[in-house]
Amino acid sequence: MKALAFAAGLFTASAALAELPVLTVYAPDYFTSEWGPGPTIEARFEEKCACDLQFKPGDLLPRLLLEGARTQADVVIGLNTDITKRARASGLFAPHGLALDGLTLPIDWTDDTFVPFNWSYVSFVYNSDALPEPPTSFETLIAAPDDLKIIVQDPRSSISGLALILWVKAVYGDRAGEIWEGLAPHILTVTKGWSEAYGLFTDGEAPMVLSFTTSPAYHIAAEGDLTKRAAIFDEGHYAFFELTAKLANTDQPELADAFMAFTLSEAFQSAIPETNWSFPAALDRSAWPQVFQDLPNPKTAIFLSEDQAAALRDEAIEEWRRALSK
Repeated sequence: MKALAFAAGLFTASAALAELPVLTVYAPDYFTSEWGPGPTIEARFEEKCACDLQFKPGDLLPRLLLEGARTQADVVIGLNTDITKRARASGLFAPHGLALDGLTLPIDWTDDTFVPFNWSYVSFVYNSDALPEPPTSFETLIAAPDDLKIIVQDPRSSISGLALILWVKAVYGDRAGEIWEGLAPHILTVTKGWSEAYGLFTDGEAPMVLSFTTSPAYHIAAEGDLTKRAAIFDEGHYAFFELTAKLANTDQPELADAFMAFTLSEAFQSAIPETNWSFPAALDRSAWPQVFQDLPNPKTAIFLSEDQAAALRDEAIEEWRRALSK
């Protein structure tokens, strides 16, 4: 009888779970991993929503463009500003309808479709034991001894790699090709993505790697390692924002709206710094973990609108490719 009662209880619980509305959120792999923000976000949202939040990890925009209006996604999280023009042109996304006056960003944000949930500055992270005096600009990096090597990511496959070439293009304009020719001898290798590049750096293959100004926070908070630092460049740093958006064809519009609003709440934002290792987009600096408050910041935030980024992308990639192929 006890076994029968137990089985009946399991059936009842399963039936109740099956009746909950499902909110499907497409997200990058890193977001949904056990060490990423996904598990915490899922638990905190489900406490409020009486729903089943299901993250579906993988590529974002390519998958959405392939699926089109047939997509199962209600919301997508993890897009970035260098690809929003293409995303917007797809017609797959709906206005968010949110007030954005609570954002704490280094720029003004007025987009009616894409909402930032975190941000950082693109930077070269270095090991201070191996490099006691880091370069303070692209030009001082070029002038450094030839044995100073850096690891970067391919802009054709990596969002951080794309951000780097747009950073160079935004600062140097027509001189960008010249800058890449000067940087080329310092590049140890070009990786497909960030994880491979950062792994090579932490393994000691090079003293500098393309990453973000917030990357050292992980080493400080999780490892007690003060040797990983961001090199702050005089010309300013490219500001990189990650975004969330609602799908126009969602069959859960109220839940999607609730999740969009949740991304700007304290419950969501407080989970970002020490799981996604980036600055929260809607949390006052005084509420950041101390390690983030103590990070050095550039004096100038460099940002390209989606139209500017789209206009410069192909030329910037070609300048990079041509310089590195010599």
